[in-house]
Amino acid sequence: MKVTNAPLLALLIPAVSARFVENGELDRVGLYTDWALKEETDNVARYHIELSPGETRWVTEEQKWELRRNGQRFFDITDTPDLASLRASTASKAVFPAKPAFQKEVNPLLANLSKTEMKDHLEGLTSFHTRYYKSDYGRQSSEWLLGQVRDAILAAGAEKHVTAEHFTHSWGQNSIIATIPGKTNSTVVVGAHQDSINLWLPSILAAPGADDDGSGTVTILEAFRVLLSSEAIVSGKHENTIEFHWYSAEEGGLLGSQAIFSEYAKNGRDVKAMLQQDMTGYVTRTLEAGKVESVGVIVDYVDPKLTDFIKKIIVEYCDIPYIETKCGYACSDHASASKAGYPSAFVIESAFEYSDNHIHSTDDKIEYLSFDHMLQHARMTLAFVYELAHADFAELEADAAWRDL
Repeated sequence: MKVTNAPLLALLIPAVSARFVENGELDRVGLYTDWALKEETDNVARYHIELSPGETRWVTEEQKWELRRNGQRFFDITDTPDLASLRASTASKAVFPAKPAFQKEVNPLLANLSKTEMKDHLEGLTSFHTRYYKSDYGRQSSEWLLGQVRDAILAAGAEKHVTAEHFTHSWGQNSIIATIPGKTNSTVVVGAHQDSINLWLPSILAAPGADDDGSGTVTILEAFRVLLSSEAIVSGKHENTIEFHWYSAEEGGLLGSQAIFSEYAKNGRDVKAMLQQDMTGYVTRTLEAGKVESVGVIVDYVDPKLTDFIKKIIVEYCDIPYIETKCGYACSDHASASKAGYPSAFVIESAFEYSDNHIHSTDDKIEYLSFDHMLQHARMTLAFVYELAHADFAELEADAAWRDL
């Protein structure tokens, strides 16, 4: 059902506290004469979006949100129109280990993962009225999150070797990149998006974003915290550099991740694998449908070999099975890595049809989430990054090339 703005505003504005109105928002909300509406329409900013490979259009920001309300995902390619072509001639063939090999090192680390740590971090993250990427709350939440990442580094005594910095964006909320250097510059990336959104009035209405994607944000933060307890990892004895990314503006069309992977492609960065965690805590609809609690492994628009490796990680290190599922084009930040020519994969809390139906609203709250389930995602994340941090990709690629002769 299409809802026009005027009735929506009439319903919602009396309930909105002035405390949560961004600067200038009141200038954009009200009753307009026909000439004022025409003037605003003529001057409104437009964005170039890609809804499927090769299918693009120019839209206003409100049209972006209307598409999202109707379940349509897209890239906003206004600032990154050439992302797909940057590494077209240099992308290497993806090769991954045949099976997990570091159980002796990984299993003791898994025992240190904490549901309490995740809950505490998620309570802090959802305390912001919204994490909408164009709002001051979005800026504040990003600064708070960077502080939490840096606190984890300091608590591990890893500040001489491990860094965490903002990747700056023009819209105000910055992405965050934490780096654990390895012996080589080949890089394994784990990501989640830090922003949230209320798709009706993003600048005004609350968007706690507990599951989307507060759950993924704190899941990978917990994996990062425990990974830093490995002295071998902190001292850089592993083969490949490790990066944890917390992206800004995923909800606006994968803007933050596109900016990062565009820069990586332009600079010739060698990303061997990228895993996205977006929504890791909701199991209610799965259980109500009589289904088995499981990890949803996305199988469309992903690298199939990396996805197969992740399935092996789940079987080896998680206490619940996986289920294959699909989410469509540009459905989370892994799509930006993939578009830039880097092998990417995506896991979610369940089969896509049973995922959280409270998202993008005031009702995306902690009370609906299972920290036991999030712990399974944290186990997978930690095991995934430890295994691939130690993979000898040069040897794997050489062996694959020999077999292809």
